[in-house]
Amino acid sequence: MNTFLKIHEADNAWVALRNLPAGHLIQSDNSSLTLKEDIPAGHKFASQAIAKGNNIYKYGYPIGQALCNIEAGQHIHSHNLATNLSDNLTYKYQKEAINTDVSESNLTVNGYLRSDGRMGIRNELWIIPTVGCVNGIAQTMIDRLKKETDTNHIDDIRVYTHNYGCSQLGDDLLNTQKGLAALAKHPNAGGVLVLSLGCENNQQASFKKVMQTWDESRVRFLIAQEVEDEIEVGLSLLKELVQEMKKDRRQPLPISLLKVGLKCGGSDGFSGITANPLQGRFSDWLIGQGGTTILTEVPEMFGAETILMNRAENTETFNRVVSLINDFKDYFRANNQPIYENPSPGNKAGGITTLEEKSLGCTQKGGCSAVVDVLQYAQPATKKGLNLLNSPGNDLVSSSALAFAGCQLILFSTGRGTPFGSFVPTIKIATNSALYNQKKNWLDFNAGILLEGTPMDTLLQQFTEKVLAVAEGSKLKHEINGYKEIALFKTGVTL
Repeated sequence: MNTFLKIHEADNAWVALRNLPAGHLIQSDNSSLTLKEDIPAGHKFASQAIAKGNNIYKYGYPIGQALCNIEAGQHIHSHNLATNLSDNLTYKYQKEAINTDVSESNLTVNGYLRSDGRMGIRNELWIIPTVGCVNGIAQTMIDRLKKETDTNHIDDIRVYTHNYGCSQLGDDLLNTQKGLAALAKHPNAGGVLVLSLGCENNQQASFKKVMQTWDESRVRFLIAQEVEDEIEVGLSLLKELVQEMKKDRRQPLPISLLKVGLKCGGSDGFSGITANPLQGRFSDWLIGQGGTTILTEVPEMFGAETILMNRAENTETFNRVVSLINDFKDYFRANNQPIYENPSPGNKAGGITTLEEKSLGCTQKGGCSAVVDVLQYAQPATKKGLNLLNSPGNDLVSSSALAFAGCQLILFSTGRGTPFGSFVPTIKIATNSALYNQKKNWLDFNAGILLEGTPMDTLLQQFTEKVLAVAEGSKLKHEINGYKEIALFKTGVTL
């Protein structure tokens, strides 16, 4: 097994594939060098002398500049590498030629056909509070329902608690309403009870205006202050939904109905080498079958944004990608926060030094397909192909945002490990075998075997089979553990 990886011919920062001690001999095709320091797995070392102020390259792109003279064989990290990123930039559209052929796929997925033509890959019963004040009431209803009713035909029953819906104003309240409305209409839910208190800012009447339409046989509404015994009334409504869901059966549906979110969290130095490129290959494959993928985490596009911009299918889309990037920078400034306060401590411990480096790894989840649309928060994806979504990098918030946009499942790369799951199936992909073997109670798939000789095409086939099995009902670790939640994107003041 190789001990290091040179990702691109232009790179002067190479990656250690395992912990390498000082004195270790590195031999490449044309030269050799001796490591001058211990290099942790996933971290970088200089393949040649790099003068102070010169760019350091990984993935074939600059990931920052040297803070001092760096000798060949020295560790490259936060002590001697700094970002080149600064203020908003002016961009020029340099359209990349992309093969956009989509096959007439005969592949199907056994899913649930909803009344609006969308496909669900789970059949779950949810209570959605319009305000955090009724979280406890909702849980009491669910506990009673499970004791009193046969719900074996339902994949899961739960309340999606949150702390919002009151003491919010303007766009902040609207974001809460849009997110919860998208949740209430999600195709993975076979039944939904929207539960309100009655005096909150998120009044049920205005919430229904944001929802616009819904399947009246599958969505019920209750305002707790307007009835004598909200538990009994709510329980009765839930039992009606349980009976309605008995009609539901999986059936073969076109794979083109599948929408998949592309996500990473707790990244390490291997994320952009194994799991994220695997997601990118799957994204290209699904798009080729007529499906849809969505890439988000806007701050983790900074430094690699031109790669996505030049893949925009037309000038209008390019301009919207530019706005997506610069508007998010303005959002940081409006809150008096630094734009480039990233990577996280866990990222740095895993070998990622600058935001450029993190972004160049993150954007690989989008594969090589054209960018067909730019979505605002909780806006449903309507164009098949690769979409970009306005949402932060926070794992819980961005995963929820992907599902709010209509994704029935999410692919989630991680090099550090995380137990959480969104309200839709969230496939955890380990970037390295050591992590996968240590945290099999959290992780669903190991992309680390790419570093051990498994060809990408073989891994892609295995991964595609995994994704389709999940779409047809195979449970993931977070589902088995019961780790499922939502997180709303809060941007404004609290009254």
